[in-house]
Amino acid sequence: MSFDGLFTHAMVTELQGLLVGGRIAKIHQPYPQEVVLVIRSNGKNYPLLLSAHPTFARAQITNIPYANPTTPPAFAMMLRKHLEGAKVEKIEQVENDRIIKLSVLTHDELGDLEEVVLILEMMGRHSNLFLVNQKTNKIIELIKHVSADQNRVRSLYPGAQYIAPPKQDVINPYTSLQGLANFILDIPDQKDLAKAIQGHFQGFAFDSALELATVVHEPGDAMAHAQNWLANFSTPAPQLIDLAANNKVVFAPFKWLTLPGTVREFATLGEMLDVYFADRAERDRVQQQAGNVIRVVRNEIKKNKTKLKKLEQTLDESAHADEFKVKGELLTTYLYQVERGMTEITLPNYYEEEKPLKIPLSNQIGPSQNAQKYFTKYNKLKKAVAYVDEQIALTQHELDYLENIMAQIEIASPKDINEIRMELTAEGYIRNKAKNKKARLQISQPEKFYATDGTLIEVGKNNLQNDKLSLKTAARNDIWLHVQKMAGSHVIIHDSNPSEQTLLEGATLAAYFSKARESANVPVDYLPAKLLRKPNGSKPGYVIFEGQSTMYITPDAQLIEQLRHNKA
Repeated sequence: MSFDGLFTHAMVTELQGLLVGGRIAKIHQPYPQEVVLVIRSNGKNYPLLLSAHPTFARAQITNIPYANPTTPPAFAMMLRKHLEGAKVEKIEQVENDRIIKLSVLTHDELGDLEEVVLILEMMGRHSNLFLVNQKTNKIIELIKHVSADQNRVRSLYPGAQYIAPPKQDVINPYTSLQGLANFILDIPDQKDLAKAIQGHFQGFAFDSALELATVVHEPGDAMAHAQNWLANFSTPAPQLIDLAANNKVVFAPFKWLTLPGTVREFATLGEMLDVYFADRAERDRVQQQAGNVIRVVRNEIKKNKTKLKKLEQTLDESAHADEFKVKGELLTTYLYQVERGMTEITLPNYYEEEKPLKIPLSNQIGPSQNAQKYFTKYNKLKKAVAYVDEQIALTQHELDYLENIMAQIEIASPKDINEIRMELTAEGYIRNKAKNKKARLQISQPEKFYATDGTLIEVGKNNLQNDKLSLKTAARNDIWLHVQKMAGSHVIIHDSNPSEQTLLEGATLAAYFSKARESANVPVDYLPAKLLRKPNGSKPGYVIFEGQSTMYITPDAQLIEQLRHNKA
C-alpha cells in the first residue's frame, strides 16, 4: 500500500507506544531531507527517521546504518539547540492526514520551560519538516526553505507563522463513516466504489480505498467489516508481499485481500519498512551523494570511448599503409608521365598484373613531391602502429577502471561514496580543492557477513577497501573471490578451508555485489589470497592472478540479507 493517511495512523500508533515519555539523546541529519532523532525510551535507544523526501517521505524507527556529514547542516544544529535532552510529550496525527506532530518539552536558553513541536508533512514533492514554537506558532526552522514565488498559499521560511496545508472537504473515517453505506448500495463496481471512497474520506490512497471496497463486499455486515478494517490499523501485523504476477514487492499493515502473494511477516512497521526501503531509498541517497562523482566518471568514460574510437580508426588506416607505398613507387617509376597541375593519374599497377590504379595528386606541388608525400604517409602510419597499439591498451585499461568505478557506485551505500570521491581525487579525475594538499585516504571497513556456519566473510565496496582487504587484511590462505571478467567487489572468506556451503555463500556475495547482480549463472573465480599480485603503478583495486577455480552462481537477495544478519 501507499504511505497514506491510514498507514500514517498505524505508524503513529506504533511510535506512541515506543517513544512517548522518552528523551531525545542525539540528533543527526545524514541526508539533506532526512533527520534521525535517537530517542532513549524504556532503557533502549530508538532511531526515529523523519524524512521529507519527495518520493520516500515517511516516519519510522530505523536500524539501517548511516554516515553523518563532517559538518552538521544548519537544520540539524538548530534541532540540537532546541531538542537535545527534550522529553517527548506527544506524537499525534493531524486528523487522518499525512501529517505527524511530535511535541516536546524542553528548556530555553534562560532555563524556562519551552514547548516546541516537530511537524512532518508527507506531501510528495511538497513534503517538509518544521520546527515550530508551540506558544507563538512561529516557524523556528524548516528542512526545506521555500520562496514566496514557489508557494503563495503559505509562508515557508523561519520566523513566519506556521499555517497548516489547505484542508480538503473530506471526512475523517475515524470520526464518521457517514455516506459509506449509500456508496455500498449504489455502486456495485469495486473500482468505482474505491474512487468514491477516496474522494469522500480523508487519508485514502487508491489502493487502500480498493481494499476497503473489497472488504465491504465480503459476506456479512458491510459497515461492521469497515469498522473492523479501520480498527486493524491500530493493531498492525506488518507484512511484505511478493506479488508473483508482476515480480513486485509491496507492504501492508496487516493481511490484505487485494494483495495475494508470498508473505513475509515482521514484528514492527519500522522493521518492515527498513527491508522495503533498504534498496529503493539507498539507491536514491547514493545518487544524491554521488551527483558530481557520477558526472565526472560519465564524462571520463565518454572521453575515453571517443579516444578509443579515433585510435581504432588510425589503426584501421595503418592496416592500409602498403597502399600508400605502392602509389609512391608507381609515381616514382612513371614520374615522366606526371605533370605539374594534375589532380589525378591512372598508372598500371605492376603489383597486380598491370591493373590500372587511379592515384590522387596535389596540383600545388610537383611530381616528385607527390611521390614523396605518399612515402611520408606510409612511413608515418607504419611508425604509428606500435604507438597506437600501446595507446589502445592504455585507453581500454582506463575505460575498464572507470566502468568499474561506475559499477561500484551502483552497488555502493552512501558512506562508500566519499571514499570513491577521495580515490578519484587522488587519481586526478576530481580537482582537489585544498591546494597543495594530497587527498587523505581514510579507508573504512568492508561490509561484514557471516556464513551459515559462522565464518566471517568480508566484502569490499570500493577500490580502496578492495586493495586493503585483499592485499593487507586477508591472511595468505584465506579464500579470495571475484566475479569473472567483470566489475565487482573483492570478497574474502576468512578461512583457508571453507565448507562447500560457505564457499557457495561467498560466491553468492561476489556475484551479488557486481555488475552481474541481475544475471543468472554468473562465473565467480576463487583462489587463495596469496596468489594475488598487484602490478607496479596499477590503478586501485586492480590485481592479477592465476591458478583460480570457477563456480557458477545465481545471485540471491534474500540469502544476502540472511548472511548480513547472521551472528558470528
